[in-house]
Amino acid sequence: MKNLLSFLFVFISAQYLHSQNISKKVKDSIAQDSIKMEKNELQTVEIVGRSTRKYNSDYSFSATKTAALNKDIPQSISTITKELIADKGAFYLADAVKMASGVIPASYYNQYTIRGISQNEEGQIINGMRTRQYYFLQPLTSNIERIEVIKGPSSATFSSVDPGGSINMVTKKPLTTDRKEVSLSVGSFSTLRGTLDFTGPLNESKTLLYRVNGAYQEAKSFRDLVNNKSFLLSPSFSYIPNEKTAINTELILSSMNGNLDRGQPIFGAVAGKTDLNKTPISLNLGAASDFFKSKEMILMTNFAHKFNSKIGFNASYMKQTWTEDLQEHRTTNAFAVDMNNKPVTSLAMMQFVQREQNWDVDNLSAYFNFDFKTGKLNHKLLTGYDLSSWNKNKGGGQNAARGYLLKDGTVAGSFVLANANNYQTTTIDGIIMPKPNVDYFNLNNPSYKITSPDDYTLNVRTALPSALTTTNALYIQDQIQWERITFLLGLRQEWFEDITNYESNNELTVKKSALLPRVGITYAINKAINVYTTYLEGYQPQSNTVTLMPQTGSLPAGSLFDPLESNLKEVGLKAVFLNNTMSFNAAVYEINQRNILMNANDPANPDLLVTRGAERSRGFECDLAGYITPQWQINASYSFIDAEIINDQNPALIGARKQNTPKNSANLWTRYNFASDTALKGLGVGFGMQYQSSKVPWFTRDFTLPDFTIFDAALYYKPNNSNIQIAVNAGNLLNKTYWLGAQNYLRLFPGSPRNASLTVTYKF
Repeated sequence: MKNLLSFLFVFISAQYLHSQNISKKVKDSIAQDSIKMEKNELQTVEIVGRSTRKYNSDYSFSATKTAALNKDIPQSISTITKELIADKGAFYLADAVKMASGVIPASYYNQYTIRGISQNEEGQIINGMRTRQYYFLQPLTSNIERIEVIKGPSSATFSSVDPGGSINMVTKKPLTTDRKEVSLSVGSFSTLRGTLDFTGPLNESKTLLYRVNGAYQEAKSFRDLVNNKSFLLSPSFSYIPNEKTAINTELILSSMNGNLDRGQPIFGAVAGKTDLNKTPISLNLGAASDFFKSKEMILMTNFAHKFNSKIGFNASYMKQTWTEDLQEHRTTNAFAVDMNNKPVTSLAMMQFVQREQNWDVDNLSAYFNFDFKTGKLNHKLLTGYDLSSWNKNKGGGQNAARGYLLKDGTVAGSFVLANANNYQTTTIDGIIMPKPNVDYFNLNNPSYKITSPDDYTLNVRTALPSALTTTNALYIQDQIQWERITFLLGLRQEWFEDITNYESNNELTVKKSALLPRVGITYAINKAINVYTTYLEGYQPQSNTVTLMPQTGSLPAGSLFDPLESNLKEVGLKAVFLNNTMSFNAAVYEINQRNILMNANDPANPDLLVTRGAERSRGFECDLAGYITPQWQINASYSFIDAEIINDQNPALIGARKQNTPKNSANLWTRYNFASDTALKGLGVGFGMQYQSSKVPWFTRDFTLPDFTIFDAALYYKPNNSNIQIAVNAGNLLNKTYWLGAQNYLRLFPGSPRNASLTVTYKF
């Protein structure tokens, strides 16, 4: 492998020297976004899409709620563009966002650790506005312009966000030029996929623009029983009647019909001795009749108006509806026991769960921005109001079948055996055991049956109470420029209100508030290099952190636990070079958080929650992205994370490593297109690498997930003067067995074995 990398480096270096005769016109085209930002020609709210095609993005609207160059923002931002997403064949969010430094997928779900801090909120930020849905939903990327990972507790910008960072998905906006693109893909695990992207003006004056993105996929998996069907349709329209006013409206309709994958189980577990390869990575706990269905609708409208060159107004509104229909068999995170209450590690204790619920979300963000001077100081002042309303509607409920069958025909819901004489018994592999309500899963002899709720006694029936969680916020922010120094000062006052049993006779309300400061300083060493430092604080009521929290209706969830509080201290450097075609960011940081809510991992009470006192994460990270030559693009990142538990109810955990967090991780993706004057014209090659060091599982420290390095590659062919590209992507070339994360011996999340896909794209 070293020889291969050496050859690749020498070959591309030679091509770099050959390519230096490329025209300045092409380089200027690559760098055009930065030029527009410097001239302040970019809209203050993102209404019109960008035409460039590159691996790095120069700007962000969401990090400060104003259009700003990334290098001028005193905060680390990692960006994954649509070009990188397409070249890697990253159809789901997790496949793309892992390219950002410090972002580690922890399972098969939309669930990550960022800078060593586990995500608490279940939902996504789209165009700077928060949505709500369970993390089971893995978003499609076909309508995404870029993914911004804004590091740290950005509560000064977004309401109630995770301390490690926020993943903001920026959707594709209409273009002023006609572009149409369709693609079809086939791949490993019976994958079939189709996408489309149409955009352009709807009138001659180009004041009315449109864009339509769509995607459909059917796919199985290397995992037993796992399959899904995903659908997305997203039309958007922009109206720009004059230079002062712009409006964008877009709709996102999406659905997923498949089943949840709870991970790979290991049997015969012995601390320090168990081989993680003891079971195949395809082994899955579940039943053939399991399903998970979700539907989502999001409507967004953005309005921007300039009263004059100094004063502007911006407003955004989002409406989201989300529904869930779930039926699954899953483990209780415990092995079965015999009549003496001793574990039988070849059998997993199971439960059957049904759940239906729906909710809707309303978001409003409105602010004025003012440009003015006081002496030698240039000000960009912003003041505004945010509203986020999350309504869990009536009618939600969850049923479960758990526990053991008693001789009198009833069910003991507890997982802890009491008087052995009271239980019905069964004999498995010569061992007499209590008869379960839901059959044990025999890890030595897996059997996948078609079942129905009538096969069990549903002994846990819970009506999920209606609830309304509302956040109101007023904020002020000033970007003050004095010669080479820019100060970013912000203050945000938030008011939280939780109402459990909303619109019922026994409403219970809890109110909380927080004042959140933001301080950042950027110093321009020269036009290309900035250094910065920043301090941020975060605050999350616990009702905003866990949507799966059991709520009996006796108390509002937000009153049971202290809020999650956090802060960030960071120093960094940002630079652009090679005529603004390459960007480099590096940061050193410390994040502290306290009152972390988590599952107690108690098999006798699987819904029990506890709080951890405090955690601390320190680290270094860097990202490099852009054009080395006009034929060669690269995206690379590295992260070192030292995350540990500072305080916990269990004294043995104090000073221990944070779960599912590798100390070292690195990612690389590069694409090279052969020039049109060479014998290999029309060909392009891609090469990628991902490395993670070892990780500790979430709920047990009896074993460690090993480090891994995997390699990916791609081959592209686009004939000259043709609108067709053929791409072949191959993942995990060496067929490495590895694990993304784990919870315990019964829930490991293995990575995909060697796989490939063929994609044909036609542009017209």
